[in-house]
Amino acid sequence: MSAAAILMQANIKFNGALVLQVFGDGPVKLSVVEVQPDFGFRATATVQGEVAPDALLSQMVNQHNEGRCAITLDPLDRLPGQQPYQGVVPLFGDRKEKIEKLSEVLEHYMLQSEQLDTTLVLAANSQVAAGLLIQRLPLEGEGNLAGRYDAVERESVLGKDEDYNRISILSKSLKPEELLGLDVDTILHRLFWEEPLLRFEPLAAETGPRFQCRCSRERVGRMIKSLGTAEVESILAERDSIEVGCEFCGQQYHFDPVDAASLFTQSEVLPPTGPALH
Repeated sequence: MSAAAILMQANIKFNGALVLQVFGDGPVKLSVVEVQPDFGFRATATVQGEVAPDALLSQMVNQHNEGRCAITLDPLDRLPGQQPYQGVVPLFGDRKEKIEKLSEVLEHYMLQSEQLDTTLVLAANSQVAAGLLIQRLPLEGEGNLAGRYDAVERESVLGKDEDYNRISILSKSLKPEELLGLDVDTILHRLFWEEPLLRFEPLAAETGPRFQCRCSRERVGRMIKSLGTAEVESILAERDSIEVGCEFCGQQYHFDPVDAASLFTQSEVLPPTGPALH
């Protein structure tokens, strides 16, 4: 999911966060990846129960065909009234058959929501997550202008571009161990040695993908304040402090009664409560 989300963010060049979510009725209740425009990303999963090392997607998250995949685009600079865009697709195909690979789920999503042929190859182990994204560009020249083709004609192009299909078949031949173990130049040469290639300077270090959590004490404080004085008082009446842990990076934040009181305005300062004073 991390590799796929980063590839999609790089492909659309969106000035905002791209959030990829998969949720359902298996032991993996929810998994989330968030990628910022600068390719800082964070990921987490909520797991309840055992997940076998060789478990398929349906066994992990879609046991009764109720799993879903959602992609959200959240602009950094929202206009007044603007809401994030979200698309949701099920984890099954057109005939209700379960889809067993995340790559196939996302290919189906792009076909349904963007009407673009997409090939996605993904692999991951305990050290590396890698992916290859191939997408057919829109029709060339005048064929891409509004009004030249109607919806039926545009749809008929899907899956029928010979050049795209050839490149897609070559890409699908890439094995997980090759994707994880070989460098980019070697992979491109093995797959497309007969094709003319133009490779751009790769993003790396501070400009490339890197784990970067956006949590902070200030953000957690705003979340606590949003609970209201009554709820915060109730929590502090039962324990010495409020503790909040980030699900992405594991950072723990502690707010004692004085810290909690400082979150509110003077008119909303929390009154002393017995247990919370200790």
